[in-house]
Amino acid sequence: MELQELADRQEIVDVITRYTRAIDTRSWDELDAVFTDDAVLDYSSVGGPVDSLAVAKPWVAQGLGGFLRYQHVIGQVAIDLDGDTARATAYFTNPMVAQNPDGTENLVEVGGYYHHELVRTPAGWRSSRMVDDNVWMRGF
Repeated sequence: MELQELADRQEIVDVITRYTRAIDTRSWDELDAVFTDDAVLDYSSVGGPVDSLAVAKPWVAQGLGGFLRYQHVIGQVAIDLDGDTARATAYFTNPMVAQNPDGTENLVEVGGYYHHELVRTPAGWRSSRMVDDNVWMRGF
């Protein structure tokens, strides 16, 4: 592999990490450094919108508002580079803690894939399309 390809791959992994960190820390405005201005986010697998970041951000914030804490774990990341564009799929698990009416805590987990279409921009790699592909849930 050439040095540029290694750097591109690492930067793409960093984009995916920035996405999950922004979600996990409820730092919604940090998502602006993950996506292009015209990005489309697809949350249809969990009943959400397929729309712009401006529409998706409040939907995600509201949906996760019922959880006390949550933490993404990213596993394999497959990256296909093609010049200034790329596709990446990242495996994820996401344990989340909800509070029951009696004050006890309930662990809920989801897992699946984040599929990204990415482009190189003057500010670095950004996701132009993300699909949240939930494939399993437990604890609901």
